[in-house]
Amino acid sequence: MAESSSSGLTFKLHPLVMVNISDHYSRVKSQMNPPIAAHTNGSSDAVETAPSSSSSASSPRVFGCVIGVQRGRTVEIFNSFELLYDPETHSLERAFLEKKQELYKKVFPNFYILGWYSTGSDAQESDMTIHKALMDINESPVYVLLNPVINPAQKDLPITIYESELHVIDGVPQLIFVSSSYTIETVEAERISVDHVAHLKPSDGGSAATQLAAHLTGIHSAIKMLNSRIRVLHHYLLAMQKGEIPCENSLLRQVSSLLRRLPAVESGKFQDDFLMEYNDTLLITYLAVLTNCSSTMNELVDKFNTAYDRHSRRGGGGRTTFF
Repeated sequence: MAESSSSGLTFKLHPLVMVNISDHYSRVKSQMNPPIAAHTNGSSDAVETAPSSSSSASSPRVFGCVIGVQRGRTVEIFNSFELLYDPETHSLERAFLEKKQELYKKVFPNFYILGWYSTGSDAQESDMTIHKALMDINESPVYVLLNPVINPAQKDLPITIYESELHVIDGVPQLIFVSSSYTIETVEAERISVDHVAHLKPSDGGSAATQLAAHLTGIHSAIKMLNSRIRVLHHYLLAMQKGEIPCENSLLRQVSSLLRRLPAVESGKFQDDFLMEYNDTLLITYLAVLTNCSSTMNELVDKFNTAYDRHSRRGGGGRTTFF
C-alpha cells in the first residue's frame, strides 16, 4: 500500500481529465473481443460491474499524459492526451509522445507535461518503468490512476494521484509511489459540460439526447398525435357526408367545438408574434453567417500577410502588410 506524500504540493484536478481517461478506457474496452461483462443500471463503460478474476484479467489498461501548469507549490492538471504503450517493453512510444507534445504546445503554450495516467486498482511495479522514463521531461512527474471497478462502499472519486519519492529500503535507495491528496477545480465551461453529460438520457437506438432534444421530441410527438387525430375527424366527416355512416348530431357538435379552437392561431396577435419570432431567427442566422465569413476572411488575411512577409524578406524589400 502506497504511503502518503510529504512533498507539500497541492494538486488541483479538473473534471476534463477524468472524462478523458474514462472515455479512453471505454473506447478501448468496447473494441475488445469478446466483450467484457454487461453493465447494470445503465452505467458507463468506464466502470465494471463485477470484480471477478476473469473480468479483471481481461480488463484493458490505457495510458496517456496529463498536462497543466505548476505555480509554486500548486500543481493544476487541466487536460490529458492518449499515448501508445508497448506491453512487451513496458514503455511508451517516445516518437508519438514527442509529436503529441509538440502539437499541444502549439495550442496550449502555457501547459506542460506534468506526468502520466493509467487505469487499474493499484499502482504496479511495471508502472515505475514508465514513470522513470518520463523524468527527462519532468523531474518529478505525477501519476494519475483511475480505478474502473465499481465499489459501492466507496464514496470518493476512484482517482488516485501518486508522486515518487526516494526511500532507503534494506539499505538500497529506491523510488516508490506515494499517494497525494487533491481537490477538484472547475471553470465555468467545465461546469456546463459536466452538467450536460450528467443530464444525458437514452433515446431511440440507444443513443444519447439532451434535455432539449427530449423536449423537442415530446413536442414532435404531440404534433404528430394531433395531426393523426385531425385526420380521423376529417375521414369521419367525409364518410358522414357521403352517407357511408349515419349522421349523429351529438358527435357533430363535439367536432364543431373542437374545430372552433383551431382558427384561434389565425388572429392578428398570433401573426405579429409569429413574424417577430421568425424575423429574430432569420437575424440570428444572418449574424452567424456574417461571423463565420469574418472568421474565414481573418484567417485568409493572416495567411496572406504571412506569405507576403516571407516573400519580401527573400526579395530584400521592405515589409508591407495588407489589411
